[in-house]
Amino acid sequence: MTETTASTRPLDVARRDLLRRRIRWIVVFTITYNAIEAVIALTAGNVASSAALIGFGLDSVVEVLSAVAIAWQFSTPDPEAREKIALRVIAISFFGLAAYVTVDAGLSLFGVREPDHSLVGIVLAAVSLAVMPVVSWFERRTGRELGSASAIADSKQTLVCAYLSAALLIGLLLNTLLGWTWADSIAALVIAGFAVKEGIEAWRGDTCAVPVSALTGERVVEHDHHDDHA
Repeated sequence: MTETTASTRPLDVARRDLLRRRIRWIVVFTITYNAIEAVIALTAGNVASSAALIGFGLDSVVEVLSAVAIAWQFSTPDPEAREKIALRVIAISFFGLAAYVTVDAGLSLFGVREPDHSLVGIVLAAVSLAVMPVVSWFERRTGRELGSASAIADSKQTLVCAYLSAALLIGLLLNTLLGWTWADSIAALVIAGFAVKEGIEAWRGDTCAVPVSALTGERVVEHDHHDDHA
């Protein structure tokens, strides 16, 4: 509630510049973290023939592409002019991820290859599950105050990464502790499903189609005033 109330006040130039710098720092951290995460996940996934780990690594690559798109958007004095293109890049990246992971998971489910155990993957998933929700919350709060649809979309993508970390962790643990190799493929398909959902939302511009006033909470306040008069 406090966040919504604060965001209804018009932003002065100094505050807007501060928020834009904050977005840039979040983007830098996201790119760095996910680049490292992608290398570890893809390497461990190839070693263990794990569709879930490979999918998670590819999701990290998409995170990097998304963050780069946001960085490109906010490198201009008028970020709003680049917002639609940034959202398109995010959507296409999600669709590519979903397609690859679905095929990879299918290979495992039909016995073309069998995933092995991966302690590295378990540790990586646990760390991401702890880190990603915090990063997502910080970026989303900043994006809402700034009225940036692409920043909010990117924060949702980061939150999806947390969900995927949980799915990956469960899948790897079931495979390691119970020998349920199919759990790895199911976790991979969960990742693909999330990717399709987020890709469709970004492509449709569900976030950018909402006026800035609604994103910042002003529309809610306006409705509340109408309700009071009624």
